[in-house]
Amino acid sequence: MTTHTVEYIRYRIPADRSAEFLAAYTRAAVPLAAAPSCVDYELTRCEDDFEHYILRITWTSAKDHMEGFRGSDHFKEFFAEIRPYVEHIEEMRHYTPTAVRGTGASTPTLYAWAGGEERLARLTEIFYEKVLADDLLAPLFAGLDPEHAHHVAQWLGEVFGGPAHYSQERGGHSRMVGKHLGKGITEPQRRRWVNLLQDAADEAALPTDAEFRSAFAAYVEWGTRLAVYFSGPDAARPTDQPVPLWNWGAAPPYQP
Repeated sequence: MTTHTVEYIRYRIPADRSAEFLAAYTRAAVPLAAAPSCVDYELTRCEDDFEHYILRITWTSAKDHMEGFRGSDHFKEFFAEIRPYVEHIEEMRHYTPTAVRGTGASTPTLYAWAGGEERLARLTEIFYEKVLADDLLAPLFAGLDPEHAHHVAQWLGEVFGGPAHYSQERGGHSRMVGKHLGKGITEPQRRRWVNLLQDAADEAALPTDAEFRSAFAAYVEWGTRLAVYFSGPDAARPTDQPVPLWNWGAAPPYQP
């Protein structure tokens, strides 16, 4: 999981120049999107005062923006389009995301859709019963902590948008990752883990709609592949990072 830098640029554009401003940014977006340090971008217009615009650009880091993009041909093309509007910038700053984040009630969290704490606890209970009876996975979990299934249920709950019990009681992402260091997890073991968890999801009566199960399967694939990576001989523990917050969409590529 990677923490990016978010740049906000606030413009005040005279009404008679708004059409040309939008056209210029439509053209400027082409080299911006092509820049390796650009994660995503969005230009919004104020509904209360049409002269105000805010451009949000997510960069891989502030350094990549200032030293990478600013010195590239992509920036030259970008700046050539937006140069006439620089004088209308009222604010231009970099921001780092915090752990205060989430989704609103208009879209239910994966946690709520799954059935909350009780259903996820049932999921991990069934799953670890299967794991301990499996000849391929049982050796990885020798001496399993009796509370392990409960801790994993807390982890999944927080990842899927529920209470932050895992962070409060156990730590963040690096704490979970640290449990896999040196384990030497193989691809066959990872695949078996995925299959057993999917079977457990059926038995625990998790929702079977395509949207939920695709999001659930995406997280399982992402998480287990990270587990394999961090269990390998060359893995380095990541810096302290918050628990990832999964949603109905997808996650960006992992960059240590």
